[in-house]
Amino acid sequence: MKRGRKTNEANSSSSEDTPEKASKRHKAVEKKTTAVQSPDWANLLQDIILQVFQYLPLLDRAHASQVCRSWNQVFHMPDLWRCFEFELNQPATSNLRTTHPELIKQIIKRHSNHLQYVSFKVVDSSKESAEAACDILSQLVNCSLKTLGLISTARPSFMDLPKSHFISALTVVFVNSKSLSSLKIDDTPVDDPSLKVLVANNSDTLKLLKMSSCPHVSPAGILCVADQCHGLRELALNYHLLSDELLLALSSEKHVRLEHLRIDVVSENPGQTQFHTIQKSSWDAFIKHSPKVNLVMYFFLYEEEFDPFFRYEIPVTHLYFGRSVSKDVLGRVGMTCPRLVELVVCANGLRPLDEELICIAERCKYLSAVGLGECEVSCSAFVEFVKMCGGRLSQLSIMEEVLIPDQKYSLEQIHWEVSKHLGRVWFPDMMPTW
Repeated sequence: MKRGRKTNEANSSSSEDTPEKASKRHKAVEKKTTAVQSPDWANLLQDIILQVFQYLPLLDRAHASQVCRSWNQVFHMPDLWRCFEFELNQPATSNLRTTHPELIKQIIKRHSNHLQYVSFKVVDSSKESAEAACDILSQLVNCSLKTLGLISTARPSFMDLPKSHFISALTVVFVNSKSLSSLKIDDTPVDDPSLKVLVANNSDTLKLLKMSSCPHVSPAGILCVADQCHGLRELALNYHLLSDELLLALSSEKHVRLEHLRIDVVSENPGQTQFHTIQKSSWDAFIKHSPKVNLVMYFFLYEEEFDPFFRYEIPVTHLYFGRSVSKDVLGRVGMTCPRLVELVVCANGLRPLDEELICIAERCKYLSAVGLGECEVSCSAFVEFVKMCGGRLSQLSIMEEVLIPDQKYSLEQIHWEVSKHLGRVWFPDMMPTW
């Protein structure tokens, strides 16, 4: 009897439902089902959203930050602003990308103390863009940068600025960071006093310094860096800054082993630049202290300016000739560069390099990459060179037009013979037809 009474009551309650009650009950069930099926994106854990944001380009990230308050909070989290590249040009005269002025203001206002890895890329050659970069630098008074790069994709840019204006902006970063580990300031008016400020505040942390084409720096200025920045592992500079004293400072017991040294040997005015000679004893001390160092040398000289170079053994590992170089110089390379790993020669004139290549193959036992550009070589000598070097030549490049057929090999035969000795399919490069 009791079970029947309950059933009747339930049926009675169901029969009394109005359309309005049924509609409300249906909506409640639908809302509960939807809540189960669709997560609340606004309440996702912030670290998950942060990981998503880190893969988004800046513009997409900015658009996503407008979805909700939670996403906007993530957009301004410090982790997203540790690394930033300012791209600067003049929109009135260029269609290239540029960082929006309003975004720059927001970064300076809200994120300057979060920045750690920063580069300034001036993508046009205008003085105004370089000034804009300096204006931003001068406002980074709360920063603690670890890396700083000033990049000019078109010259002269920073060199057009008054030196005092540039130095003033740069020293703001040097003084306030105190933890710089990487500094790239090629083609800038940086000078000796500003390097002393750098050393005074960042000597314990500086590991990489790249400063080619900085005419206001003297050998004494770069020596100051080497003397006090004992953790320096990578250094790039012009040859006029290289000295016996610098190599000996980099070879001292206090100094860590250098891993990479790049030297640019550049002459703008043929016959007017005097190049000094580094003593063999200084190179010997340097290589004894840092036996695994990569010594990279770029030569942009005229033929008559090579006299001070390759007169005795030097520990160069990567050698690039950006202008035509004579048979005599390349012959000396084979005799004086036993550690050579990579050799790139733009051109050599009209005399074949047969003997010089054979000498290089005999004496440079570590050579693994060769680019000969427009250097004339007989087919027989080229095959012999490849045969002597063998499979260790991971990169081999030469124009087909400069290979000279002879009685032993034709142009049709040479790629088969070279491929056999390399252990892989190889073809010479072709001159573009346009």
